[in-house]
Amino acid sequence: MNSSSLTFKAGAGALKSVKKHGFDVSSVGTIAGASGGAKWLVLSQLDRAILANLVPKLEGPVHLLGTSIGSWRFACYAQNDPLAAIERFETAYIEQRFSKQPDVHEITAKSREIIGFVLGEHGIDEILNHPVFRTHVMAVRSRHILATESRWLLGLALMSAASLNLISRKTLGLFFERALFYDERELPPFFDVTGFPLQQIPLSAANLEDAIVATGSIPLVLTGVRDIDGAAPGVYRDGGVIDYHHDLPHSAEERLTLYPHFYDRIVPGWFDKKLGWRRPHPKHVDRTILISPSAKFVARLPNAKIPDRSDFVNYSEAERVAAWRTCTSACVQLADEFNEVLEKDLLAARLLPL
Repeated sequence: MNSSSLTFKAGAGALKSVKKHGFDVSSVGTIAGASGGAKWLVLSQLDRAILANLVPKLEGPVHLLGTSIGSWRFACYAQNDPLAAIERFETAYIEQRFSKQPDVHEITAKSREIIGFVLGEHGIDEILNHPVFRTHVMAVRSRHILATESRWLLGLALMSAASLNLISRKTLGLFFERALFYDERELPPFFDVTGFPLQQIPLSAANLEDAIVATGSIPLVLTGVRDIDGAAPGVYRDGGVIDYHHDLPHSAEERLTLYPHFYDRIVPGWFDKKLGWRRPHPKHVDRTILISPSAKFVARLPNAKIPDRSDFVNYSEAERVAAWRTCTSACVQLADEFNEVLEKDLLAARLLPL
C-alpha cells in the first residue's frame, strides 16, 4: 500500500494527547464536515471506512458539525443504515443531470430531489433519534439586500461582502447571521459561538430537510430557503459563507474532533479561499485531527484534481460522470489506508502539526 495517500494533522492539544497516550476512539466527541460541493466525492470511501470501523466504537453523544455538503454527508451518517445512505447519496450526486443551461430553479429542484432520495421515508426520524449522533446544521440567514433573488442585486451585495471581508472577517456579520439548527438533546461545544450574529433553532421533523437544503444553497447557484419552520422569517443560504471550514470551537476540552477533509488546511470562510493569511484560531482546532488526501494521491486522480463544481461546465456530461466514478473507485485506497492506520495503531507516528 502506498503510505502517502492520506495526510494526518492535529491541533496542538490533540497532537500532544495522541503522541503521549495513543488514539482512543471513545475520546471522539465531534465529527466535522466542511462545505465543498462535489469535493465530497474524494471522501465518500473514507466516510464508509469511518462508518464501518470507527463509528461502532464511539461512545456518545458525538456531535456532527456540518455546513453545506458536510451536512448532507452527515444526513447519511445519522441514519440507521448509514452505508446504504452514503451509497444512495453518491449515486444520486454523480448521476445528477441538467439541461444545457440550467437556471437556479432547476438546480434547486434537483437538490431537493437528491436530499429526498437520500433521506427516504424514515431518514428524518432516524437522524433526530439517533442513539449516538447529535446532528447540527449551520446555515446563514441573509440580511438586508442579501435576501433578494435578483441576480444583479445579489451579485452586487456579494461583491460588497467580499470586499469588506478583505478588511475584516467580522464585517460579514453586516450581511449574514449564523443560523445553528441543533439537536436539543445535548448542546454542542459551539452552541454559543461568538464573532457573528447567531440564531439558534432546535432541529425538528418540520425543519430538518429545509435546514440541510439551506446550508447547501450556494448564492447565485441555488435559491435560498425562505421562512424555515421554527426560525426567524427570512432567506437561509449556504453555511459556508461564514463557516466554510469551521473556524469555531470544534470540541469540548476533554474530547477530540475527527475531521475528514478535502484539504490539509482549514479556510475560515467562503470569501477567504484566496486569502492565504486567513487561518482558524488555534484554540478552535486545538483538539482536532484533520484527515485529508495527500497531494501525491490527488495527482493520480482524473485530471489530477479533486472533483468540484466547475466540472459541470468544463466537461461533457459523460466525461464528468466517468471522471467522478473513477475518482470514487480510486478513493478505496484512502479507506484502506485509514483502516490500516487504526488497526495497527499508527496514528501517533503519522500525525503532523495542524
